[in-house]
Amino acid sequence: MGKFSPFAIFRNDFPGSTIALAVTMLTLDREGYYGPLESWGWIYVGSTDGAREVLSAVSGSMITVAATAFSITIVALQLAAANFGPRLLRNFMQDTGNQVVLGTFIATFIYCLLVLRTIRGDGDDYDRFIPQISITVATGLALVSIGMLIYFIHHASTIIQASHVISEAGADLDRAVDRLFPEHIGVNQPEFKQPLTEIPDNFDTEACKIKANNSGYVQAIDDEELMKIACRERLLLRINYRPGKFVVKDQALVTAYPPERVNRQLTNKINDAFILGKQRTEQQDVEFPINQLVEITLRAISPSVNDPFTAIRCIDQLSAGLSRLVQRQFPSPYRYDERHELRVIAEPVTFEGLVDAAFNQIRQYGKQDVAVIIRLLEAIATIADYTCDRKDRAVLLRHAAAIKRDSYENVSDKLDKQDIDEQYLVVEKSLRSG
Repeated sequence: MGKFSPFAIFRNDFPGSTIALAVTMLTLDREGYYGPLESWGWIYVGSTDGAREVLSAVSGSMITVAATAFSITIVALQLAAANFGPRLLRNFMQDTGNQVVLGTFIATFIYCLLVLRTIRGDGDDYDRFIPQISITVATGLALVSIGMLIYFIHHASTIIQASHVISEAGADLDRAVDRLFPEHIGVNQPEFKQPLTEIPDNFDTEACKIKANNSGYVQAIDDEELMKIACRERLLLRINYRPGKFVVKDQALVTAYPPERVNRQLTNKINDAFILGKQRTEQQDVEFPINQLVEITLRAISPSVNDPFTAIRCIDQLSAGLSRLVQRQFPSPYRYDERHELRVIAEPVTFEGLVDAAFNQIRQYGKQDVAVIIRLLEAIATIADYTCDRKDRAVLLRHAAAIKRDSYENVSDKLDKQDIDEQYLVVEKSLRSG
């Protein structure tokens, strides 16, 4: 998905489609083919001056409405950055509805300009040209644009609501889980054991460090290309950064063994398998949508905002995403070729790391908010119902104990402590009974 910008309409090819429509309609006008429009009485039958006035009115109003829509969009982006954080800006910038609306306005404006320049009213009747079909289509586009304006007013007021933003961030997390983890429900996750016999003893000391050509966030890794390179060159590659991590230029992006098979050309090919960018994306980074929800939560429970209800909604989305995630099979970091030889060692993603990313900061910043504390414990209890692996249950129990410990240090009211204790007992019972 591309970012939204004033030029996003060009990526959607609105100008190209508009030019093609204008050329087609003008061609029909020159050939005098009016089709059923003439018999239906819908075709334009006014004078040349009237044609110019119609097209001028439509084009002038469209550019005015487009400028207003751009202004509303900028205001929405400012509100989103202030209330939800800059990470969420990309969700607004990628919104398809905004792109289609603005593209329709600009397309109508361009179409009217292209048709307006072909009208000829001076001279005798032979030189006169009134593109009747084209003007009729311009009127139709103006009506469509009015409908788009009504939709845009509703859409712009909807996408800046906290409930919509949170649900979209939760949907991003669900899609990332479905895309990056195979569905494997009801079976314990296998333990990743390092194949010590297949990794040379001198790998860490003698392996060649392939340095990054640029700095940036790892947005995606072409695993298939790295596997092809490793098989073709008979190498063992260890990927030192997973998607979402920031790489500084000349850091060891990949470690390759044996070192004598590495050359400059191979280094460039391995670098080409990594896509680095200025910001993180959720394409191969499941932790990124988790961080989006955490950021909204932290802003909501900050003293300047003090909105625990928004924080609770985010925690609910995190519990739903982690419940979905814990049922999935985490891929092994060890990748083998067709001859069952170890070729690539990836940087693993673990359930423990994702739970830490989801709950640590919320627990640290929300330890004085009783409602947030109780909802965190309820979220852990919900995730526990879907958790089969003992290690994953131990991770959840560790977080529940930390939440209880922090609450005792920061909550003074006895009744509040009693509510927290009761919820912790529910969590503990659920985790220990599994």
